Amino acid sequence: MAPRFEHIPEITPRLEGKSLRIAIVLARFNSEIGDNLLSGCITELLTRGADPEHLLVVTVPGALELPLTLQTLARSGRYDALVALGAVIRGDTYHFEIVSNEMAAGITRVQLDTGTPIANGVLTTEDDDQAVARMHIKGQECALVAIEMANLLKALH
Repeated sequence: MAPRFEHIPEITPRLEGKSLRIAIVLARFNSEIGDNLLSGCITELLTRGADPEHLLVVTVPGALELPLTLQTLARSGRYDALVALGAVIRGDTYHFEIVSNEMAAGITRVQLDTGTPIANGVLTTEDDDQAVARMHIKGQECALVAIEMANLLKALH
């Protein structure tokens, strides 16, 4: 891709997963949706050249357990990027807002505190149908985000 402006360097997206180490943390709550998110993510990572030996999948009970697990993985220094997957589907109580907000804030905090990019693929939907409609593509998108951000941060260092 040619630079947009003459004499101004530009880092362009690089979507090659070869040699990247990526860990995926999957919330088991709403497991059918989570499994489809994971399938889309893994398929895209492999399509983009990621080595299966450089990938790790970890499961946790639910979305609120994602940030701590991501933080532990990020602090290990073994991964170029992380992916958070799961589904929080609105119910009849305020619990949906608590889980959605705290999970998202925790993931963002881990990313900023550790400098490890995290693709947030936790669906927060009004109902099961919305989650089912988004699950496969969201998993793919998270793989692309993880690859692009890992490569970007390597280029910036």
